[in-house]
Amino acid sequence: MSAPAPAASAETIFVPDVASTRSYVGALAKLSVLQYFVAEAAVIGAWAGPEPYSRRTGYISDLGALGCGTFSGRDVCSPAHLLMNASFVVQGLGMIVGALLLTSAVVGVAARAGARLAAGSGWRSTAVAALAARVLGAGAGAGTVIVGLVPEDAGSVWHLVGALLYFAAGGLALLLVGWLWRRQTPLGWFILACGAVSLASLAAGGLTGMRVPEPGTLERLMGYPITIGMAALGLVVAQRVRQQLVARKQERLRGRSPHPADPVSPVA
Repeated sequence: MSAPAPAASAETIFVPDVASTRSYVGALAKLSVLQYFVAEAAVIGAWAGPEPYSRRTGYISDLGALGCGTFSGRDVCSPAHLLMNASFVVQGLGMIVGALLLTSAVVGVAARAGARLAAGSGWRSTAVAALAARVLGAGAGAGTVIVGLVPEDAGSVWHLVGALLYFAAGGLALLLVGWLWRRQTPLGWFILACGAVSLASLAAGGLTGMRVPEPGTLERLMGYPITIGMAALGLVVAQRVRQQLVARKQERLRGRSPHPADPVSPVA
């Protein structure tokens, strides 16, 4: 009679390959979203409306409006609208590329040095949550690409659809990443807070129909936390890649194999 097979499932260890070109490029793609703030400041500086543009009362999409005139009761004139719309598209592409290149295993544990996933210890739920965060992040990126390609005064409902997709999917993605990283890095709580602020502001905007004293402030509380949270995600992963590369270089200098002996997580 053959001996029973050992119950190895609870002891199997998966080591995500954080120190890879794929992870580093994905992290830089997430960090690239910060270009939005530079572009926005430049476009605001070129504003030519009858009244100076104010972040407190002006909608973000007004900066990308194609024409000068009255739109939804607002006087709009943004000569640098091409720059603003290009920034929206670049921001969205950065989020999409980051979501595609950062694997679920890396997103799940990249914030913790020496991170390992042990089967039987919730690694499957971590992978599912990380995959959902990636999908939502890509969806948010697609939303802001739509916003850039279809300005608010283009006469299409797709601009509103893109904006809502960006706010909702982006906030949810940050909530998931923040929850996964809450015990791995203090930035996990920061990312979680970014998602919560964005979604709470989106709910407030929906309940009030944006009829508030400072609609620009409310809209920026929806959008800015997503941009900042995604950049924080990219920063954490980029730092982990560098740490792992340094560790591997030190191992080479000591004459040891730079690669872990444990199997790499198959989760993509």
